[in-house]
Amino acid sequence: MELTLPIHAYFHGKIVPYAEAKIGVLTHGLHYGTAVFGGIRAYWNDDEQQLFMFRPMDHYRRFLNSAKLLRMTYDHTPESLTQITLDLLRADGYHRNVYVRPLAYKGDEIIGVKLHGVRDDLSIVAVPFDRYIANDTNAHVTISSWRRLDDNAIPARGKISGAYASSALIKTDAALAGFDDALVLTQEGHISEGSAMNVFMARDGVLGTPPITDNILEGITRRSVIELAKAELGLEVIERPVDRTEVYLCEELFLTGTAAQITAVTKVDHRPVGEGVMGPVAARLRELFGQLVEGRLPKYKHWNVAVYS
Repeated sequence: MELTLPIHAYFHGKIVPYAEAKIGVLTHGLHYGTAVFGGIRAYWNDDEQQLFMFRPMDHYRRFLNSAKLLRMTYDHTPESLTQITLDLLRADGYHRNVYVRPLAYKGDEIIGVKLHGVRDDLSIVAVPFDRYIANDTNAHVTISSWRRLDDNAIPARGKISGAYASSALIKTDAALAGFDDALVLTQEGHISEGSAMNVFMARDGVLGTPPITDNILEGITRRSVIELAKAELGLEVIERPVDRTEVYLCEELFLTGTAAQITAVTKVDHRPVGEGVMGPVAARLRELFGQLVEGRLPKYKHWNVAVYS
């Protein structure tokens, strides 16, 4: 998916035209993957003429925790980062769905693999954004030959830039083989995630999802879907290890993430999931989630932050 370049960037402590937000080619985070990022969506509600940012405080809590894993220290709080993002979005003036990308990175231009004694920098940009997976109601995935990185190697609960080289290998091999995405196994052979999404499986009336100890990102959308499934659909949701062969036998399978939102999987390795079409659980959750993120469900308004006064 091609992106339109951002209009502005928060860079070196202020909002500047995007063309002025530049780093040197020797920047530490570029060479060694010593950076962490976040992904936040904001959704345009045409009826209210309002842009709603979805759960920014939760996203920025996770973002700062990710930074902590790489020994980064910032004076910012989730509140201050949310306010900066509001200022940035207001400067951009978008009246459409957008994706916000905060990045914390080691900014010194040096040679040397380390985390200590290197300057911590921060940037935030926003770009127009719609669907991450075009085939999001009928996705066909494969089981990747690449394994998920272990917590003792590069912790998946932090969005660490260097770790996403693994996700790129997973995604590209799947795409070039004709699949929309891939499921990735832990070293023990359990389902962990998609290339960059959490996984849910409906089987025998229960919604299952891999636990946070199976090397997954602690997803904000994942957490939201668990709450929606329990409160709105009355489903039992269990966090437990998921065997590879279970996804060949389950009634429904779907992926969740800030970019992917709720993506229904209807085939795994050329095997149909359930009836081979999007099932009722995924369909209902997609409907609810779409209403929720646009600020149309009063019960969940506390998850929405309005951008424009």
